[in-house]
Amino acid sequence: MRTRLNNWLGAGALAAFTLMGCTNDDGPDGPGNVSERFVIASTPTTASDGVADYLLTAESLTSGTISTVGNGIEQDGTYRYYITINNKFFSLLYGQGNPGAVTTYQLNNQGQLAKLSDFQAETVQAFAEIDDDLLMMKIPRSGAEDATWYQMDTDMLQITGDGLTNIVDVANNGERAHFTWLTQVGDKVYAPYMSIKGCCDDNFGTNNPDSAWVAVYDYPSMELEKVIKDDRTSYIGRYFTEGLTEVENGDVYAFSSGVATNNGEASSTLPSAFVRIKAGQTEFDQSYYFNIEEVADGYHVTDKTYLGDGKFVVNMHNEKGAYTTGSRLAIVNVYDESFTWVTGTPDPENVLRVTTNNYSLMDGNTAYIGFTTEQGSWVYEVDATSATATQGLKVEGGTITAISKLDVAE
Repeated sequence: MRTRLNNWLGAGALAAFTLMGCTNDDGPDGPGNVSERFVIASTPTTASDGVADYLLTAESLTSGTISTVGNGIEQDGTYRYYITINNKFFSLLYGQGNPGAVTTYQLNNQGQLAKLSDFQAETVQAFAEIDDDLLMMKIPRSGAEDATWYQMDTDMLQITGDGLTNIVDVANNGERAHFTWLTQVGDKVYAPYMSIKGCCDDNFGTNNPDSAWVAVYDYPSMELEKVIKDDRTSYIGRYFTEGLTEVENGDVYAFSSGVATNNGEASSTLPSAFVRIKAGQTEFDQSYYFNIEEVADGYHVTDKTYLGDGKFVVNMHNEKGAYTTGSRLAIVNVYDESFTWVTGTPDPENVLRVTTNNYSLMDGNTAYIGFTTEQGSWVYEVDATSATATQGLKVEGGTITAISKLDVAE
């Protein structure tokens, strides 16, 4: 594993970015009349296996049709993951053990995505917005004991820091910490993790299925300050899935799916649940425990989209699996511990894919979730107050993989 910055970007490559722009063709609103666009990542369904995503833009998520046929910006590589920071859209290539890439776009006043930078990078397993930086972490699942972190300044589009954290030392139980995601909480980085063996033909198995942990790092030094532990639930989040959210009052809510395994078999005895860390504290709040399976007919949370005001749209599944994504939606209010099933989505038996990288208005009520069935791929508007979903924008010729929004760059 490469652990130094100059190996990642190449010698002297801190500022070695290729800056590129789109054409100046007028958009549908005419030159200079665009203020914002929604960005839809979609994988063409008519092409062969291994095809790359296309990035499309749309004026609305509630109506209309867009298509991957003859449209969009093709991404380089099969598996891409996305994040919007500082009004820039970042496309990260998952290289499956090989070097990846980070490509950056902004929206011009013709409503087009303009490429700002494109450089080769290590494949990373967790990334997040921290103080307008893009913090990324490469995490070995076996062998090497150090995870490598990289800080990217999203104004300069340069890597400004890197370092190591020993994941065997973090776990401190004979296994290793595999971070499920990174989340900014106050001025700290909270990194929930799975405890995994990292060996024995059972890399992601564990002998510790009924505990949750969060490593707390100082930022920007990324010095480990402490590890928070709770034995009332299994690990927080899932592989490549953010399970922890800081809400408006500074409290932190986190979900567990309860899907730990040992030698390929489900091994956690604890249910899917939400737990809490109070604002300013670095311990789990023992007075708070929201057992989701108890109120959801045995279904468990596989992912979530935060709406604001303590409300989440959660993906739910009735069969425990470490990598399955629930195709049934519900509204969870972590403040009053309420749970309501969402109506209006496609029948779960007909769903081929539910998008997990979705867009929220952060108004306490509205999110936009992508659903793909045999009949096609649509964005659904979810209304938390009524717990209903309404079919909106159709994406022809593709499977929705991410939904975001950009304002025109100043």
